[in-house]
Formats: sequence, structure tokens, C-alpha cells
Amino acid sequence: MPPKPSRLLAFGLLICSLTLATFLSGGTVARPTYAGLTVHEWGTFTSIAGGDGEAVEWLPLTGSTDLPNFVEHFRNAAFKRGLRGTVRMETPVLYFYDSREETVSVKVAFSKGLITEWYPRASRVEPTANVFDRTLDQPSSDGTISWDSVTLAPNSRTELPQDNSGNHYYAARATSSTPLRVKTKAGEQHEKFLFYRGVSTFRVPISATLAANGQVLLGNRSGETVPHFLVFERRGENVGYRVGEGMQDEARLDAPELTANINDLYRDLEGMLVAQGLYQDEAHAMVETWKDSWFDEGSRLLYIVPSSFVDGILPLSINPAPAQTTRAFLGRLELITPATEKAVQQALFTKDGATLAKYGRFLEPILTAMTQKETDPAKAKELYDALDSFYNSKLAAKLLGN
Repeated sequence: MPPKPSRLLAFGLLICSLTLATFLSGGTVARPTYAGLTVHEWGTFTSIAGGDGEAVEWLPLTGSTDLPNFVEHFRNAAFKRGLRGTVRMETPVLYFYDSREETVSVKVAFSKGLITEWYPRASRVEPTANVFDRTLDQPSSDGTISWDSVTLAPNSRTELPQDNSGNHYYAARATSSTPLRVKTKAGEQHEKFLFYRGVSTFRVPISATLAANGQVLLGNRSGETVPHFLVFERRGENVGYRVGEGMQDEARLDAPELTANINDLYRDLEGMLVAQGLYQDEAHAMVETWKDSWFDEGSRLLYIVPSSFVDGILPLSINPAPAQTTRAFLGRLELITPATEKAVQQALFTKDGATLAKYGRFLEPILTAMTQKETDPAKAKELYDALDSFYNSKLAAKLLGN
């Protein structure tokens, strides 16, 4: 039976299309474009605001590491405990999605910063020299991390590494992302994402100051609208938050009433992250990873970092290029409110270690801010004496990593 005219027409159009494609490519076979590859990333920039609203220098990580024992470190796990900066870049994870096995290379640069932890094993982490202990102030190139060969393996059933820590690192695996593997001299390492962290001295895009009436006054110098932001406060078991949207140059938020339901906040925050392009399971994984830290004692501003700012501070290069890339970063700016100062001072004078421990790594910059503000000589001496006693105690060694 002769072919139908419609089939002949379709066949002819196909031949013409192939001929035109060959002509346009100079007679060579077109290279694959990996049109099915999609990459999503989330992470956090954590800082603490000084009296002028700007992020101050602090010790972003004190005490023991909060990561599984298989994660790799710059120099050693203790190096970063004394590394001062204005920003702690916490747990960016890169998820890949592809229905076919592909191999890609990945490079991330970190402006004015240093990559301090990562997994799987990277091909290169730079700079490797001229990094002085305890400071990032010296002139140096930006920090970078590279994985030259990452194989995306959608059919992989290999077990992922574990330890017995029950660490929040593992919550990031609860997504449908494509498993990946990286070859090392000792064999292969497997994971559901690429993970890295770092410390930097870049100027965060948002400032936050406190008005006399308790309002939080925000300034946005990113040049791009901040789509979502919120002020959160916890005092014991009582929590509250205020949400804002579409901040251009500045914004104000009233102090939250401590009558909120924390589960409502989880849902609201996941919705903000989904609105930035994350999948629902990715947004949930991010909140599950950090909810014990984001929503602990104290006050803080949480905001979606504008995408152009993320790309400028943390340029990402993937080859072959994905068809679609989404990056959702949350800024965390800790606020030293009068309520926080009162709680810390009372705990300091009464040697209430349990209360001081709630502020963890933020305790040192809180104490510094308190001493700088005190103008009464007698009260200043009393505070300094209490601080001196505290800094020489075993509790300080535990909380501050001394």
C-alpha cells in the first residue's frame, strides 16, 4: 500500500529540517545541549547587625563542628573556629536533575571569602597559600571550589555515607534530586547534592536598625527588589513574626507579637522559597535543615537574597550548561534587641549558663555590643568585671571555642 500523502509531507518536512540544521552548523554534527539538565541550589548568608545596622565582624563558628565526620575541611576541622568574617555562608547545596547519565564540571567562586567545608571531594579548593589564620583581611583572590567530573547517575542505588551523629546535614537528602558520584583516588563518593560552606567579609545587601518604638528599620542597597522578608523573635516557648514583601529601598516592620504558631511560620517560609523556584521538597528540606537554628532564642531578620546579588557574590559555572538554573538564598541578620541585651546581662551576672548557651556563637558579638553602648562608668566596670569572669570560665571555653 503506498504511503498516505500526510505521511509523505511529514517525512519531507523532517528531511528539510535535518538538511537545514546541517547547513547552519557548517556541515558538522551538532553537539549535545543537555536540554534535560536542571540545577537548583539553596543556601544561607548569616551575619549579625551592629548598632549602625551593618554586619559586624564576628566568629561565625565556635566549638565543635556541626557536620558529619566524612565532610572535608580546609586544612583541618579546627581552622575555621578562629576565622573571623562578616558572613558565614551556610550549607549551600546544589541539586541536579537529569533522566540520563551525564558528567558535568562545577566551579563556584566566593567573593572576599574562603571555602571551609565541602563534600564530595573537590578537585581544587583555592587559595591554597597566603591564608593567614584568624583573619580574612589580607589582600587575596576570591575563594573557589571546583569539581571537574561529577557524574549524574539517575539509576544509582548506592548507599550514601552516614555517621551516628543524627546531624541536620542529612535532611537535605530528602528530595527527588538525581544521585551523583565523584571519583577519588580512594574510590567513589556518592551523594544527592554538592555541598560546600565558607566565611567571607563581603558587605551584606540589607541593613537593619532598631527604632525607639521597637520597629525594625531596613535598608536595601542591592539595587534589586527583595521579594520576601520577615522579622522573627523567640523568648522561651513564645514566638512571633512579621512578614513584608517587595522591599525596594527601605522598609519598616513592627516588632512581632509573641503569639504565633511556629508551624505556620514553617509553611510561610517554605512558600517564599517555592516562589523563588525551588521544588516543594527542596524548600521543605531547607527549612528542616535549619529550623533549629533559624528559630532559636533571640531576634533576627530573614530575607530572600536578590538573585543578581547571589550571582555577583557567588558566581556559579556548570559545564555543559544546564537548561535551567534556580538559586534561592536566604539572608539571616541577627538583631541585638533590648530584650536580648537584658536577658544576656541578667544571665551573665547570675552565671546562668543555660540561658547564655541559647545564644551560642552570637554571644561574643552581643557582649561586645553591650560593652560599647554602656556610658555609665560604674555600670561599665560592673559589666567588664562580669565579662572578664565569664571569659575565663569553662562555660566560655565551651560556647566560644576558646
